[in-house]
Amino acid sequence: MTGSLIRSFESRMTVGLTGGIASGKSLVAGELKRLGAHIIDADLISREVVRPGSPAHGEIVAAFGPDVLLEDGEIDRKKLGSMVFSDPAKLKRLNAITHPRIRDRIKERVAEIERAHPDPLIVIDAALLIEGGLYKEMSKVIVVYADERKQAERLCERDGLGPVEAEKRIASQMPLKEKREYADYVIDNNGTVGETLERVREVYRKLTGKG
Repeated sequence: MTGSLIRSFESRMTVGLTGGIASGKSLVAGELKRLGAHIIDADLISREVVRPGSPAHGEIVAAFGPDVLLEDGEIDRKKLGSMVFSDPAKLKRLNAITHPRIRDRIKERVAEIERAHPDPLIVIDAALLIEGGLYKEMSKVIVVYADERKQAERLCERDGLGPVEAEKRIASQMPLKEKREYADYVIDNNGTVGETLERVREVYRKLTGKG
């Protein structure tokens, strides 16, 4: 990752937003967007870069076989996820295919927002912000925190996973206790939605100086 992604835009604030699976990152991103931030969602971009006909799509099929495809040719994300989250080598292979393309697209979106808006607050919402090294290019880093028990409960409820599968997915990521060490701001999402949103508004005020 080169410094050109962020440091070529020194006139504005670029914030990294990360957390863990089912930690509440989407809730925080939604509130930041409502308050006026420009959100770049790395997960949405990850879907864009593997569409049928894309180079990444072809590489994924070659690496993991045609069984990872749905009938319409799209990647079966649930099936692929089950495959890679139980095998670190396969997860590393998938990341090597997708991450460079995701980073390139993030760079394009940053430039698009910069051209369209004066002095924007740009928030890059990325689950692997720390692991991929992108945090080094951010003006500030926000980590959304929930304990592992809460993560597992929410993941089972949200995605219909069993406890064992939920634990595997949580274990495949850097522990949130470690991610907190990289944070300029921690948003604790173990409590109520209202408490979390109030903390988001507090962080937004600090980032922008707006009431």
